[in-house]
Amino acid sequence: MLEGILLRGRGGFYDVQSNGDIWRCTLRGKHRWFGREILPGDRVRFQPLPGQQGTIEEVLPRQTRLVRPAVANVRQVIVVMSLALPPVNWLLLDRLLVTAEAAGVAPVIVFNKVDLVTDAGPLVPLYRDLGYSVMLTSAVTLVGIEQLRHALQHNISVFAGPSGVGKSSLLNAVQPGLRLKTAAVSEKIARGRHTTRHVELLPLPGGALVADTPGFTQLTLPAMKREELAYFFPEMAARASGCRFTNCLHQAEPGCAVRQAVEAGEINRQRYAHYLEFLEEVMQAERRY
Repeated sequence: MLEGILLRGRGGFYDVQSNGDIWRCTLRGKHRWFGREILPGDRVRFQPLPGQQGTIEEVLPRQTRLVRPAVANVRQVIVVMSLALPPVNWLLLDRLLVTAEAAGVAPVIVFNKVDLVTDAGPLVPLYRDLGYSVMLTSAVTLVGIEQLRHALQHNISVFAGPSGVGKSSLLNAVQPGLRLKTAAVSEKIARGRHTTRHVELLPLPGGALVADTPGFTQLTLPAMKREELAYFFPEMAARASGCRFTNCLHQAEPGCAVRQAVEAGEINRQRYAHYLEFLEEVMQAERRY
């Protein structure tokens, strides 16, 4: 039996990469798999058959799992935002960062289309100062492409972000020849059209596997306790020990070190506003369940 990584599944067939080769596999005894999902990124054991075919016998335990996009064993999320059209969606950016870290996946922020602006803006250094890995890229001038290519090596990565920010264009620049479909951004609505309709892992040189995923603008936060949310905001996690109450939600409690830092300008007010919005969402989810 061989082990490999599932790249894609369509119409009952699954492409599995093993030792640099791609095997077209089916499921052994489909009744045994009823109700079980198999995702791109899953490590599987399969029985090889003649003609580069095989049958999947087992799915190995996952290290990580993302819900949307649905990918297993991802090690990093490349969060792509555009510095031009569509404009940066800071709320979605923070939501994606929280979602990635809650899933135990390292986030990397990529601000794309740097060739179309003269100033990257004040919030770019903000995220760098918070400890996030931040890159400035252009799929046209190839600025930052080598840095991005290096970050992808020996990793399973997923690209996430709204439509039109240039995810597919960046992948085409990282690996010429992919020829992923791209589409122009509508100037009327400042949004791109979906050009990726399904999730699949793309093998790249250097042992990289990346998922080019459908763009989206809404994302539900993963299930968590309300007390956990602040720990996915590094600037708040660093100050939580200074709060009067150990279970402080940094909302309206007296003696809150986080709110004091906001008032002193030490914590960005927009980030704090996003935290409060996410907190209400988390508490509403708690009440439902």
